[in-house]
Amino acid sequence: MIGAILGDVVGSRFEFSNRLSKDFEFLTGGCGFTDDTVMTCAVALALMESREDFADLSEKAVAAMQRIGRRYPDCGYGARFIHWMFADKPEPYNSCGNGSAMRVSPAGFAARSVEEAKRLSAAVTRVSHNHPEGMKGAEATAVAIVLARQGKSKAEIRAAMEEYYDLGTTVEEYRTQWQGHGKEICQVSVPQALVCFLEGEDYEDVIRNCISIGGDSDTIAAIAGGIAEAYFGVPEALSGALGRYLDKRLMKIVTDFQAWLRDRTPEAG
Repeated sequence: MIGAILGDVVGSRFEFSNRLSKDFEFLTGGCGFTDDTVMTCAVALALMESREDFADLSEKAVAAMQRIGRRYPDCGYGARFIHWMFADKPEPYNSCGNGSAMRVSPAGFAARSVEEAKRLSAAVTRVSHNHPEGMKGAEATAVAIVLARQGKSKAEIRAAMEEYYDLGTTVEEYRTQWQGHGKEICQVSVPQALVCFLEGEDYEDVIRNCISIGGDSDTIAAIAGGIAEAYFGVPEALSGALGRYLDKRLMKIVTDFQAWLRDRTPEAG
């Protein structure tokens, strides 16, 4: 999840000011967290607060997303999600928005198998983004994280992800096809993120790929960043910088989740 949050932080300053290049300063004073980070932390909190078998995960996800999200009301949420977040009785609203994939990385790190990743992803996604494409985007992201944790090769991860999406477009082609900020939907952002990961040489290079293609930079980088963390790891110099960009509340959730993972999960098998 640290990789997803760092991706969001790096991408935050490029979301509406796209930079079609990999040549940029990685972390600056202009970076900050957005709704991607807040909701990722909320999903992590829901997992920690759920029963051991996660039977109540959907309920906990709604409670955590509303509780944490309401503390950060101006972080860039979509209009429909804002309404959901403040509703007395929130209901899923058939969204295929990329918010389902940007927040799901904790489920990928908590899962002990591909099948569990699918189950946890569905539980935290269907409460809002219950459109088939919203569900698929979150599931693909969580499954990719588990496969990376299992030590699968990029060729194996690509083959699994091609069950979800056409991954025939390259990073360079995405960059040259750029048409502005882009559509904030799973069927656009998730395949972009997957290709940026597959072509990346290390964690930082994956994030640079994400920024260089334009579009919804922070969310593409958050999706790819979680997968890149599972595959490459995050350099200590970068993970150690996270505290400069998160407040104490969010940073505590991050550190608590890392400790919870160490206590809970062996390597995914």
